[in-house]
Amino acid sequence: MITSGNNIKIFTGSSNPKLAQEIAEILGVKVGEAKVSTFSDGEISVDINETVRGADVFIVQSTNSPVNNNLMELLIMIDAFKRASAGSITAVIPYYGYARQDRKVKSRDPITAKLVADLITAAGADRVLTMDLHAAQIQGYFNIPVDHLLGTPILSKYFIDMGLDERDDVVVVSPDLGSVTRARKFADRLHAPIAIIDKRRPKANVSEIMNIIGEVEGKICILIDDMIDTAGTIANAANALKDLGAKNVYACCTHGVLSGPAFERINASAIEELVMLNTIALPKRDDLQKFKSISVATLIADAIKRIHDDEPLSKLFL
Repeated sequence: MITSGNNIKIFTGSSNPKLAQEIAEILGVKVGEAKVSTFSDGEISVDINETVRGADVFIVQSTNSPVNNNLMELLIMIDAFKRASAGSITAVIPYYGYARQDRKVKSRDPITAKLVADLITAAGADRVLTMDLHAAQIQGYFNIPVDHLLGTPILSKYFIDMGLDERDDVVVVSPDLGSVTRARKFADRLHAPIAIIDKRRPKANVSEIMNIIGEVEGKICILIDDMIDTAGTIANAANALKDLGAKNVYACCTHGVLSGPAFERINASAIEELVMLNTIALPKRDDLQKFKSISVATLIADAIKRIHDDEPLSKLFL
């Protein structure tokens, strides 16, 4: 609980108000009075209905779908608090949209992750608090402090509580070569070996060939990634593991983007349970039996308190 006075305020946009409410309750404060509405032509309007002069303001807003609306909400709210003389403004962005556009893949590509960083800075944010950026180097796109929280400790604890640590029949699987470092850190917490799925497409319009590096036959496999979007990669990986004799297949990620056919693919796959953090709110559906959402409110609340009290955040990364 915050004990150093009334100079901290938590506000939320419309992307994940439930998470903001959980964070505020842990900190012992109320979510600030703000209203986000839309004019008939689609323009976003923000009304801040309480004073913020001199306060440490934290705006909780993921930039998931609808990405552009949520991003504009965040920018407008930052601008409103800046003009209202807030003491400091921290953009709490549990899921940072556009993070996959972090480099030029071909000629004339934009680097939109950098553009978004510039927009947030220009709007008036003093600091950014985020989780599991798709590319960690995005922290360097900002000219303001960025605190980058990790989801691995929370996800690994879930499986440790299931009794899957220090067992000979558990293997952590990276769904592609880009996630090997994440899988290794996750596996170290479970004291388990890793396996790697090497995907190759021989030529256009030919099905992918999957090579598994590591032993998965008769094992409980845990796939881990930073985000799952359309779920094609994770579903194919799970099915390949099952075909190669895996006993059980679980999957986990920090960000459940879950767009397009993702729900149908997960439900039709060999995945027994998909564990995600609530950086993005799960939609209300009838087919969520395989989906498990774990709150990151405690971690973010602790980070907010440390920022507010000028304490180091390094202990949160252990």
